[in-house]
Amino acid sequence: MNAKRERYLEEMGLGPVWKLRAREKRAAESPAAGTGAPPPAATRPEPPASKQSAPPAEAALSLDDRGARVMRMDWAELKAAVAGCKACALHKTRTKTVFGVGDERADWLLVGEAPGAEEDARGEPFVGQAGKLLDNMLASIGLKRGENVYIANVLKCRPPGNRNPEPFEVAQCAPHLLRQLELIKPKLILAMGRFAVQSLLETDSSIASLRGRVHRYRGVPLIVTYHPAYLLRNLPDKAKAWEDLLFARRTIAGL
Repeated sequence: MNAKRERYLEEMGLGPVWKLRAREKRAAESPAAGTGAPPPAATRPEPPASKQSAPPAEAALSLDDRGARVMRMDWAELKAAVAGCKACALHKTRTKTVFGVGDERADWLLVGEAPGAEEDARGEPFVGQAGKLLDNMLASIGLKRGENVYIANVLKCRPPGNRNPEPFEVAQCAPHLLRQLELIKPKLILAMGRFAVQSLLETDSSIASLRGRVHRYRGVPLIVTYHPAYLLRNLPDKAKAWEDLLFARRTIAGL
């Protein structure tokens, strides 16, 4: 077979797999064997296993394993895990993580959306004007921050520019909130704000359509209301939020 035809066949993967023993021996001993020419298809080695992409099932298992680890944590371990969390890109822009505050055996669990600028700076949820309004709302039904009330957010890190959280960020942070729920064992959840409501209830429905009913999150009764920051911009809806608080108080009294 002439050299030109042999080269064409080899480039198409059809080259002869036989060689004279003398040529084989010379090729094996020749320094040119490491010049980068690929070996015949029949003898080409498989790529190393470490360079192959992990199958989707294994990737999912890894995420499940992380969630399972979080669900075994006590309060101290959970706080440390949140403080050092790098599960999504928000850790690159945050100032402080915002874990949550309050009575760790509270009957009431209040869940907001995500930290704002002041919360990011201080590491505490619901501070500033929205926090003052929330404190007044709690006082109106005989409650007080830190006494039988625990306050947390869906996200523990502030999204840049106060943008809406992204689905991946919510998914990575979800085990933290769920473990807080398991440790606190509240009687009732008050979800505040459209994003918190839609994330916990896995719905696109508006707050207006969900108010006045008892929903459930992980088996715990959940009541929907407006976020204090929203109420500062929409004063007429304060009356609706007051109705929600009264409904929540009646609901928890009947549990």
